[in-house]
This record gives sequence, structure tokens and C-alpha cells, in this order.
Amino acid sequence: MKRATLLAWLTGLAVIALAVLPLMLVDGDFGGSDGVATERIDADHPNYQPWAAPLFDPPAEVSTGLFAMQAALGAGFLGYYVGVATTKRRLAGGPDPAPDED
Repeated sequence: MKRATLLAWLTGLAVIALAVLPLMLVDGDFGGSDGVATERIDADHPNYQPWAAPLFDPPAEVSTGLFAMQAALGAGFLGYYVGVATTKRRLAGGPDPAPDED
């Protein structure tokens, strides 16, 4: 097996392990960090008053859509960059050598 193929398989297995192991090892419920942070601040500092307010507070549906759009744009830019970098590397190597004819 080529070194690059082995590295690709090991990277894939590591990604799968990083996704699955936290789900298997944690017995509690998963919750949002915003709610936990708010509860913690209220418990530690009951007289706390926020010093800033959001400029734009969209409804939950719009917020979800904006988050999905942000993720899609980020994935698109990342995919474009990987494609450009791969193409540049292939073109920098020069043309493939012609096969030997006997």
C-alpha cells in the first residue's frame, strides 16, 4: 500500500473516531453552550447586567438559515482552496513523461 493511501485511511479513521468516541463516552444530554453559560453567569454573579445588546436579533428560523448559509459558504471556500492548491501542485510538477516504446 502506498504511503499516501495509508495516510488517507489513517486520517479517515481518526476523523471517524473523533466523531464517534465523544458520543459513546458521554452519558449525559448534549445541550447548547449558550444556555449553560447563561445559567453559570446567573449562579456566579446574580447582579450581573449585560453591558451590550445585540444589534440584530433574528427569529430562530432565520438564525438557523443564516448559520446554514455560513457553513455552506465556508465549505465552498475551503473546497475551492483545496481544488486550487491541488491543481497548482499538479501543474508545477510538469507534464507526465511519455511511456517508453520498445
